[in-house]
Amino acid sequence: MTDLERTPEQRWSGHDELEPRRTRVAMSGCRVDLMDLGAAIAAIAAPRASGDAALAVASVNLDHLHHFGTGARWEGVIEQSEAAGGPAWLSLVDGAPLVARAEQITGRPWPRLAGSDLADPVLDAAAAHGLSVGFLGGSSATHERLRAVLAESRPTLRLSGTWAPSRAVVSDPVASRALAAEIRASRTDLLVVGLGKPRQELWIAEHGHLTGAHRLLAFGAVVDFLAGEVSRAPRWMADHGLEWSYRLAREPRRLARRYLVDGPVALARLRSPDTAGRPAPAPVLAAPSFTPEGRPADVTVVVITHQSARQVDPLLADLRREVGPLRLRVVVVDNRSTDATVERVSRHADVVLDEGANDGYAAGVNRGVAHAGDSRAVLVLNPDVRLEDGALLALWKRLWRPGVGVAVPALLGDDGRLARSLRFEPSLLRCLGDALLGDRCPTRPTWATETDHDAESYAHAHAVDWATGAALLVRTEVLEQVGAWDERYFLYSEEVDFQRRVREAGWTTWFEPAARMRHTGGGSGGPDDLGALLAVNRVRYLESVHGRAYAAGGRAAVVVGEALRSGGGRTRRRHRRTLGFLLARSRWDLLPHAESDVPARGVLASPGVRHVRPSLLPVAGAVLVPAHDEEAVIGRALAPLATLALDGLVEVVVAANGCHDATVERALRTPRAVVLDLPEPSKTAALNAADDATSRWPRLYLDADVEITARAVADVLAVLTEPGATGVLAARPPYRYDCSRSSVVVRAYYAARERLPEASAHLWGAGVYGLSRAGHDRFGRFPDVVADDLFVDRVFAPDERAVVLTDPVVVHVPRDLPTLLATLRRSGAGNRALAACADLPRDPSGPATTLPVILRQLLASTGSPRHLAEALVYGAVAVAARLPRSPRGGAPAWARDEGSRAQAGPPDPDRPRPPRRSATTTSAASSAPTPSTPSTDRVALPTTRVI
Repeated sequence: MTDLERTPEQRWSGHDELEPRRTRVAMSGCRVDLMDLGAAIAAIAAPRASGDAALAVASVNLDHLHHFGTGARWEGVIEQSEAAGGPAWLSLVDGAPLVARAEQITGRPWPRLAGSDLADPVLDAAAAHGLSVGFLGGSSATHERLRAVLAESRPTLRLSGTWAPSRAVVSDPVASRALAAEIRASRTDLLVVGLGKPRQELWIAEHGHLTGAHRLLAFGAVVDFLAGEVSRAPRWMADHGLEWSYRLAREPRRLARRYLVDGPVALARLRSPDTAGRPAPAPVLAAPSFTPEGRPADVTVVVITHQSARQVDPLLADLRREVGPLRLRVVVVDNRSTDATVERVSRHADVVLDEGANDGYAAGVNRGVAHAGDSRAVLVLNPDVRLEDGALLALWKRLWRPGVGVAVPALLGDDGRLARSLRFEPSLLRCLGDALLGDRCPTRPTWATETDHDAESYAHAHAVDWATGAALLVRTEVLEQVGAWDERYFLYSEEVDFQRRVREAGWTTWFEPAARMRHTGGGSGGPDDLGALLAVNRVRYLESVHGRAYAAGGRAAVVVGEALRSGGGRTRRRHRRTLGFLLARSRWDLLPHAESDVPARGVLASPGVRHVRPSLLPVAGAVLVPAHDEEAVIGRALAPLATLALDGLVEVVVAANGCHDATVERALRTPRAVVLDLPEPSKTAALNAADDATSRWPRLYLDADVEITARAVADVLAVLTEPGATGVLAARPPYRYDCSRSSVVVRAYYAARERLPEASAHLWGAGVYGLSRAGHDRFGRFPDVVADDLFVDRVFAPDERAVVLTDPVVVHVPRDLPTLLATLRRSGAGNRALAACADLPRDPSGPATTLPVILRQLLASTGSPRHLAEALVYGAVAVAARLPRSPRGGAPAWARDEGSRAQAGPPDPDRPRPPRRSATTTSAASSAPTPSTPSTDRVALPTTRVI
């Protein structure tokens, strides 16, 4: 027989003769020892032997399964305590359902061994063996009556003491240790603990070994029974499993939830399979230090920062104080902070700094884990966390208990109060409960709330479904087994997903109350709409785990919750905003998400440039796309508009003009898009025809070869929806150049161009701009000019135009120098033609945009030899484009980069045109839109402003 096969009393006392009368089984994840009455009394009341370790005895009934069974809040606590050197546990079957289940499992009947049944014979045996007995729990008045009853019924019994601590004392680790020391001083042999489930078992697991008692009996209401405070049910009721109804009738308020709510759930789980942990030895702790990369470390601390300049120094000071016996490697992953975060971290020479794009919390964790090397564990921290003394070491010790894969601390708020950081696995019922009740009614059943509100949950160590991700200590082997954090969530729900996968891999997340950290909140910064992102990610998580049909119910529950909280008042604006996103799934892509590794262009700070953030208004308006032989790229431009069009948020009008390819056929594939097939190859005619085909405002004019996101469309339209609030009549998103397939000369030209203040101060250059109705009324109809964006730019004063801080559009630049020169010549010709029109707006800046002035600006911006070389290339190309061409060149042709449209190849002039359609073709049946009647008034204003 191996040591693991022995019963607790055999392992520590050597009672081998008890083996034939004992069988161990698992019920709903709880270990149960089946014994007859004589064997149980012999094990409990045996005299103390030399070297005999403490034995704790628990009664396993439905209430016990509810608290300690599979999926319960305290699952695994008893086994963890025993494995860590605490008292060995003898778990005796109690309750008719468990007795019946035991017989079903073993094929033989077993007696019901309730604590109330064992109390009298155990006390008799203790008196016979001369054991001292103490009672913990109950009231002082009950103890007085108990002393009188025992003095009369068992005069030879040695009563060592009685203790009636308050709940506050029992829940306080420091006070509990003092109480255990007091009990130890009384030299108690057998301690009856009657604190009620699960408090009595938790107290024994954590403090029982400090009492010096060699038998600890978690017998609940035994003190009240012995003192005559509570009467037992009649024997016939107990024999027929009806004792619970007797007690419920006598104490309905105290016992209703136990017997009517929690009991049925535990009964349903009684046949669930057991869950076993996996043992793992604790590593030997090493010497303290901040360890550089390439050397072994015990813990790699990964701190994710964003606008965290005020938090990083105090946190690093806490970590230096906490290293103690641990070797720490500290990695700070910065998600593109614009404050002094990077500068302050750089002052710490022994801290690894990883800078990158703001791609979200999960992406930051994954980047930090890449620096872990051969660390045994990884600690993920928010920058706004402060560590109390010993917190990290307490987490480390908990992590190396059997089966623990993740250890989490107790989090405190700024006021020092415990934060409700423990959570249950999200479900449809929990979403509905939180939606209807929020933080009210914290005592509701756990199946109706995602947050664990029970104060005792934060006083004792136990396994949890998941905990908030402000501080998580994870075994490296778990990270290797489970895999990377899911970066699709950006922020929120990524820790829920990770800890669920930890459970599925056979590990557990354990809460360690001895590890205390203060979480101030808000230390990572962030954009607007985080409340909406939190709600949407809850739905996304349900979809990923349970499927879209199940998540639809969860989404409805969250919608109900936001609707209930979105009444009048400014404080409820966030809930109304969240509700809008939940109801329009197509807008989810507009929420905060990972940004591109390439910096957005067109948002540089320069004189006369105004930048604005999108308002909270809903999306509305129209997107107008002129297209001439764009079959290769039109689908790319229209794809992000499809969801907005399907939800009726925007109207999409494609004005195909003079096309000889399949542009119209490709455009017709976009749902609910209005497609115009115009014979004349004129962009301005296409713009005017598209204007006539819609009545919706504001409007976004988009070149077909420009890539744009739905978020950028929505943000620009939102800024233009209420021009009276911002004064903005024309706007565009920022842009960036895609030079990935261009020659070295072309890349150098555009790199220099990006540094020009002029490139970010105007509406031209992005291939997209938006107009409000009032802005469009400034000129009425587009004139017959090539440079429509330059024309629109000159219509508005600088304080009337803006660059919206949103996703940048992608502008595909020419591949080679000849195409670039041809494009610049065409652009120059259009600019000259616009300047020659006497009745069109003039650029008041005049000389400020001349080539010499531009070259001086470029030379002033050079900060390296590379910048100087790029400026020289820019100047040479600009001069070459202005030189007169040879007469053999003929008239300037329509110049564009066909290389960026290589997907379908250049248009073939000899290719037969598709059959001519009517002037308007739609991809979905709809009534014809009402033509707009713009004003013909025109106001010439001097300069352009970027917002």
